[in-house]
Amino acid sequence: MSNTLMLGAVGALVAGLVLFFISSKQRTESGEWSSSLQWGYLLMMIGVFGILSAFMSFTAVLLIFVLFTGLVWLVHKGRLKSRTGNADSNHFTDYMSGFFPIILIVFVLRTFVAEPFQIPSSSMRPGLVVGDFILVNKFAYGIRTPIINNVLVPTGEVARGDVVVFNYPEDTKINYIKRAVGVPGDVVEYKDKVLSINGNIVEDHAAGVQSYAENTRQYGVINIEADAFRETIDNHTFEVLKMSDEPSFKPERVRPDFAYRNNCEYTEDSAGAGTAFKCIVPEGHYFMMGDNRDNSEDSRYWGFVSDDLIVGKAFFIWMNFGHMSRVGTRIE
Repeated sequence: MSNTLMLGAVGALVAGLVLFFISSKQRTESGEWSSSLQWGYLLMMIGVFGILSAFMSFTAVLLIFVLFTGLVWLVHKGRLKSRTGNADSNHFTDYMSGFFPIILIVFVLRTFVAEPFQIPSSSMRPGLVVGDFILVNKFAYGIRTPIINNVLVPTGEVARGDVVVFNYPEDTKINYIKRAVGVPGDVVEYKDKVLSINGNIVEDHAAGVQSYAENTRQYGVINIEADAFRETIDNHTFEVLKMSDEPSFKPERVRPDFAYRNNCEYTEDSAGAGTAFKCIVPEGHYFMMGDNRDNSEDSRYWGFVSDDLIVGKAFFIWMNFGHMSRVGTRIE
């Protein structure tokens, strides 16, 4: 979480506490609690949620809120049964219990059905661009245990060519999106910008030239031009971008100690520019690459993605505020 968001979360918590202490704790004539008390509780929840999100995954925070509000809901129901009236006299249990069904529904949908995700970079161009809001099918690769993320009920497996959202191996609180080009047991080779899987070359066909604006830290907004190619991996046909003056990988970016590093061989030419690599995908892992081949941090550099880091299969663009024509696009 950025410092700005953390400050916002702390600010919400403080504002909520202030409203809570200055508000009336009695019901109004309409039978409702005062608006300042309700806003106080709401802001405190937002603040606590934001602060916890800085230290654990969103799913873990949701689970904590489900358990907490569920317990309050049970206490609230018990208080109603013990009273002759239809109202709970305790503002905490009466108001906070109302959050339980909402948070529970969000938790179930997000954990087991579908999860929204925003494309943060250009690594999956041209198919996915910065600003795309996509839906991720959480059911595609099995019903998984929250947080632990192991498969409870198998419903499918990651297939070659799938566009997959997963927890970044170097920082599992961050979600990445790439295309799975290698599944367990596959031999993935990328030599002179040509991809091969198990010795079979993935043929590409020229599809013109594309340019796009990229916001970089070092140079600000720059214009990038790349050649587009159409590839097919198993049942997936999609476009990739390549820049002819870039190597197959950049040696200085390869992590020396990622898991199963010995499964990969890297070849460099005499000038030090990377020209090829070959990796054998270990059991329970996947090899991920961005479609924007020369502008993607992927398995070439930080290694394989374990199955317990898989979030789901990307399948649909539901919003892009800058390019409304992209709404409704299916992800190939």
